Amino acid sequence: MSDNSNLVILTDKAVDQVKSIFASEGKGEEYGVRLGVVGGGCSGLSYNIDFDTQNEKDNILEFNGVKVFIDLKSSIYLKGVTLDFKDGLNGKGFVFINPNASNTCGCGESFSV
Repeated sequence: MSDNSNLVILTDKAVDQVKSIFASEGKGEEYGVRLGVVGGGCSGLSYNIDFDTQNEKDNILEFNGVKVFIDLKSSIYLKGVTLDFKDGLNGKGFVFINPNASNTCGCGESFSV
């Protein structure tokens, strides 16, 4: 496995929110957050976030006890991305901040590179 320390970043707010959800849903230590990219959306690619267990060829990161799993194909598109959690007047939820995106849709859920 290559050095993936700069693959993605989770902010403290995102880590805290994941821990809160894990606690409320009774997820065990084998679970982590799976970040991925799938084809679709108005800009061509869409972000995917889910709770999952590790697959054999995943890149694995850890942020303050929260494991993050990224498949090899998605890691190409997610390199340099920050996952944050926003809780404000404009809505509540996880937000992907992608400095490599050349185009994003208005809702922020899809992008192109």
